[in-house]
Amino acid sequence: MYAWRSGWARLSYRLAEEIFECATRLLANPLASPDAIENLDGWTLHQLRHTALTHDAKHGTSTPMLPARSRHASVRSLERYARPGVDAIARHVAERNPAARQPQ
Repeated sequence: MYAWRSGWARLSYRLAEEIFECATRLLANPLASPDAIENLDGWTLHQLRHTALTHDAKHGTSTPMLPARSRHASVRSLERYARPGVDAIARHVAERNPAARQPQ
């Protein structure tokens, strides 16, 4: 299939995933020998997508924006990505502390 007007062939999802998986084999297996690269599994585009959503949630992307951006049908399906850690919760509470906002 060709891109409209450009004449360049499009990269299919299947081929993009294969390239990404192959390129990340040693990154996903840091203790493996480069000689064993053919027998290793790399990361998938789906894992990359999950990681992006997790980082977005961790960095404050709003709840309505996460399903819109990820094309999930509901916020509930995103619960696994939006699990704030102890530091994130402490920062959230500190930022909303009225006593901290009053001049001294």
